[in-house]
Amino acid sequence: MANTGLGTALRHWRDRVSPQAAGLPAGHRRRAAGLRREELAQLAGISADYVIRLEQGRATSPSAQVVEALARALRLTQDERTHLFRLAGLAPPGPGSVPRHITPGVHRMLDRLAGTPVAVFDAAWNQLLANPLYTALMGEWHGSDLNGVRRNFLNPHTRVRDTPGSRDTLQAALVADLRGTAGRYPDDRDLHALITDLRRRSTRFAALWESGAVAHHESARKTIDHPDVGPLTLDCDVLSVAGSDLRLMVYTAEPGSDEAERLALLGVLGTQSLVGEEPGPG
Repeated sequence: MANTGLGTALRHWRDRVSPQAAGLPAGHRRRAAGLRREELAQLAGISADYVIRLEQGRATSPSAQVVEALARALRLTQDERTHLFRLAGLAPPGPGSVPRHITPGVHRMLDRLAGTPVAVFDAAWNQLLANPLYTALMGEWHGSDLNGVRRNFLNPHTRVRDTPGSRDTLQAALVADLRGTAGRYPDDRDLHALITDLRRRSTRFAALWESGAVAHHESARKTIDHPDVGPLTLDCDVLSVAGSDLRLMVYTAEPGSDEAERLALLGVLGTQSLVGEEPGPG
């Protein structure tokens, strides 16, 4: 079968990422220390068959979204990510596009915060990565619902306990923050498509967008009604990563509190009991 530079690079990068480093169980009877194709597919959100076809040279033109997901799953450096885009026949995202590269340092931070719910968002509030405890707390999202702004305006399912006032405040902050992002990244087509779609589908978003406010979505105290461990009132802090415009959303409980105990219990339960549950926006 045909071999390509793209396939060779993917196999090389897959072989150097251990399952433990990617947050997966090591398992038994592994012939190599790196990721299996199925594991890379799981981490990137694509099919294992597509990974096989890419590596064997039977698929040679992945989309920019697939390349971005593979770069995150393989924990590539900025230079390696740029090389992967070029191997796929694509131009790397330019300075007018929202940065979506997760640096090795951010990956390591999430590895070391295993006992704290943490998710990584880009400047347009697309969830790029979440550790297992964040997923257990907030639920697992897919497709367009990975965007936090879209969820807050268009998805009625939520575990976060809102009052009309708190929801209005959050929505206004998200729209103002998104307006600032649109100003910094005028060439990002996905961002423009998101804004156009939200203005069309949500009168509330459209009205807030027309107001012209620019601000940042900051920290808050939230109560999450979890289906297994009950309500948890947690501090939600949004931290900015210098130089990348990424945001880390971090949930913490006061040490020694009931919430801290239930959060620890959730870490033991993991996501096993969440199958079939509706997630909620974070």
